Amino acid sequence: MSRLSPFLVIWLLSLGSHVHTQAPNAVTRESTTTGTVDRIERSSRVVTFRSEGNVFQTVYVDPKVKAFDDLKVGDVVTVRSTESLIVQVRPGAKLSVARDTTEEARKARDEHVVEQVKTIVTIDSIDSQGLFVTYRTQDDRKIMHAVIDKALLDGIRPGDRVEITLTRARAVSIERRRR
Repeated sequence: MSRLSPFLVIWLLSLGSHVHTQAPNAVTRESTTTGTVDRIERSSRVVTFRSEGNVFQTVYVDPKVKAFDDLKVGDVVTVRSTESLIVQVRPGAKLSVARDTTEEARKARDEHVVEQVKTIVTIDSIDSQGLFVTYRTQDDRKIMHAVIDKALLDGIRPGDRVEITLTRARAVSIERRRR
């Protein structure tokens, strides 16, 4: 029986390692925002607009969106854009502040990424219906956040360290408000 013990230990350790190498949970969705065009960079097809509460948002406009050519500063527009959220368990990872990884993302895969932010947090709790998650940041702030898709929480448990990556990519449509 003592001969089986090392094999049992190795087998149990290998089971544990599979749990920790879980694939990332990812969700891509479209969001819609209405705001006033603040700045237009025609050569790079980037528009910055100001929405309610004086919040500025910058989007890359896909070349298929013909309305871009007619935009003017001051136009009130409704913009549909894509964004993705990736959540991945990172056992033993060091907590981090949110850091801008936009340039890395552009170099690695997509020059049209407008913004990418990554952070590592500790999950405190997940509500029983998976609609809210509470996590702690590097500076020990406790934050409750709505979950946009329950699939993001698959396999994630309280106590897990997770890396969160938010990427905003491109506008898929722009409509000017009729006066």
